Amino acid sequence: MTNKKDIIIELKDVWKTYMMGTVEVHALRGLSLQVKKGEFLAIMGPSGSGKSTAMNMIGCLDVPTKGEIYLSGQDIAHMTESNLAQIRGKKIGFIFQTFNLLNTLSAKENVMIPMRFQNCPADKIDKKADELLTLVDLKERSDHKPNEMSGGQQQRVAIARSLSNDPEVILADEPTGNLDSETGMRVLDFLKKLHKEKGTTVVMVTHDRKVAEQADRIEYLEDGKIIKTVNGNNEKEKGDKK
Repeated sequence: MTNKKDIIIELKDVWKTYMMGTVEVHALRGLSLQVKKGEFLAIMGPSGSGKSTAMNMIGCLDVPTKGEIYLSGQDIAHMTESNLAQIRGKKIGFIFQTFNLLNTLSAKENVMIPMRFQNCPADKIDKKADELLTLVDLKERSDHKPNEMSGGQQQRVAIARSLSNDPEVILADEPTGNLDSETGMRVLDFLKKLHKEKGTTVVMVTHDRKVAEQADRIEYLEDGKIIKTVNGNNEKEKGDKK
């Protein structure tokens, strides 16, 4: 039985319903999920399965229609946007498929942004940005803007930015989706290194089985709920796949 202290994220019977005109669309249908501290988890499913909505819930980017969401034991399901923003800034680092870098800023300035939002001292921001760019082997590119860098380099800047406030959780939404296979594997190798050497909790959304298989555990989503869990080579059906 898993100790509650080992759980960093927990979703309990989470539903997310959108209104499309007069029609209710259920993006999530009673999703329950636990993420342990220091785990590398992949959430996998086809288009329309609810992956992105699940990521939004885990990342405090949205609130559920009903259900409970706990981050480090704190119920965040119905917090105000300002409170959610504070939690996002301190506890969660985001890596997006499209990198989401500001093209008018240098690599170093992009890495600095989350720390500035948290009102960190200027000297600490400068030093930490240099350290993180060194960590992702991009110190020599710190003054370059995103359009002067390759896709793989931009994604590594995005990884450095995600680590700027020492988050408890890294959420990676299709982190290799816009990269060629070789570059994508290098990015994955770096995420695995973070997980292994620093004990960072990583939650990754992907539709690519080969990418998902790099994680410790895979949760398969279909129609807004988990249908199967894969731990290593052991599969346990959570429901009947239609």
